[in-house]
Amino acid sequence: MSGQALQQMIADGKSIVFFGGAGVSTESGIPDFRSVDGLYNIKYRYPPETILSHRFFISHTAEFYDFYREKMLCLDAKPNKAHLKLADMEKAGKLKAVVTQNIDGLHQKAGSKCVYELHGSIHRNLCQKCAKSYDAALIQSGKGIPHCTCGGVIKPDVVLYEEALNDAIVEGAIKAIAAADVLIVGGTSLAVYPAAGLLNYFGGDKLVLINKTKTPFDCRASLVIHDSIGDTMGAMRI
Repeated sequence: MSGQALQQMIADGKSIVFFGGAGVSTESGIPDFRSVDGLYNIKYRYPPETILSHRFFISHTAEFYDFYREKMLCLDAKPNKAHLKLADMEKAGKLKAVVTQNIDGLHQKAGSKCVYELHGSIHRNLCQKCAKSYDAALIQSGKGIPHCTCGGVIKPDVVLYEEALNDAIVEGAIKAIAAADVLIVGGTSLAVYPAAGLLNYFGGDKLVLINKTKTPFDCRASLVIHDSIGDTMGAMRI
């Protein structure tokens, strides 16, 4: 019944926006941070929250990259049914934007064009000295601290703890969400701020939450589906 309700919303929607979190990527084999099997529940010399902080990157750069290469660079991951369906929806003119908390680039790999990456992307890596850009394959294949040809340290263009979100990306995401007549939220516990706060800019009455567990926004949604985001979206017709 819930699938039929979602199908009708997609059929009626003229400006649909998708807001996604780690649960979208876990179905492509990428580990998340907060689930029982997530990275936050695995023992390391330092907690992942510490390793993935700006302060740690500056003070323990080599150890940051040891963790980053092993746990964050999942370059062989492939888009799943959710990524592919969202790309199809965009091609059909139904979906106007994807707002994602993920940094893996799988939405773009699936074919989505309008993607607001709130927390950056592993596929962009910039020299801290001259701003020269490097791809993720170079970072993955190297050892130790990656350096630019100018000698500067290369940093992934991902938002670490203690760092602010990109203002232009946030502004674009807010505009897309505010203009949506249907907002589909999937694969996120909506516990990470300020990203989760962007939902407050949605003024429509068709808020859909698709997540395996409950979220703080369930009581505000017009439709809640506690199921796999890939199975749910994959079953939709465009």
